Amino acid sequence: MIALTEAELVAWLSPMLWPFLRVLAVFTAAPIFSNKAFPLRARIALSFFIAYAAQPSLQGQAVISITSPEALGAVMQQVGIGLAIGFTVRLVFAAVELAGEVVGFQMGLNFAAFFDPSLNTQSSAVARFFGHMASFLFVVMNGHLMVMMAVIKSFEAFPVDQNFLLALQQMKLYNFGADIFASGLWIALPMVGMLMFVNLALGIISRVAPQMNIYAIGFPITLSVGLIGITVTLPMLDKPFTALMERAMNIFIGQ
Repeated sequence: MIALTEAELVAWLSPMLWPFLRVLAVFTAAPIFSNKAFPLRARIALSFFIAYAAQPSLQGQAVISITSPEALGAVMQQVGIGLAIGFTVRLVFAAVELAGEVVGFQMGLNFAAFFDPSLNTQSSAVARFFGHMASFLFVVMNGHLMVMMAVIKSFEAFPVDQNFLLALQQMKLYNFGADIFASGLWIALPMVGMLMFVNLALGIISRVAPQMNIYAIGFPITLSVGLIGITVTLPMLDKPFTALMERAMNIFIGQ
């Protein structure tokens, strides 16, 4: 009969439990991973597999007994840091979607809004298109591997203990959240400038030729120029998106 002491059981479970909770929290909050099409059982199984595969890189972590009073604080820390990583990735997607909202407003397509079940809110067609492009870029540029690397490296910057508030203070997510608005407007700036020039030209035409129905010709022209601008600038979306992802992951890598 095989007999296991409590110390041996804790030494075996502790290195697996804390990475498992942190990865599972990331899968709960991060885009694509948290999609409803991704089954819950698959998330749990994949989280366990990643935690098991990361064991050689997580040597020297603190061993906290599951039955000890410190276990509750450790659980809160792992879940909190995992949710913070997923939320930061969500902010990167939000910057691209903000650019789509601004472009759609300038094009006059914001009336083409519909309910987005993933966000539980209304979103325009252009914002959803930019969001899908961000998802494609996330997969193509191996963003999922970057997120997993950030999770594993986060154990060096934020080791397993009960100091979640201290870890939250070191992350300074509010600084990154403030930069999201600047990044979204920067992505949309070329198309906004182009559409402002078109609106200025239409305004001059309406003054020069008042008999022309500017509303009848203005919308098709604005829409056409906007679509052309999206076609021209979309291939350059990878650079700001990659830069945002690197900045987001560096928060948890400790750089």
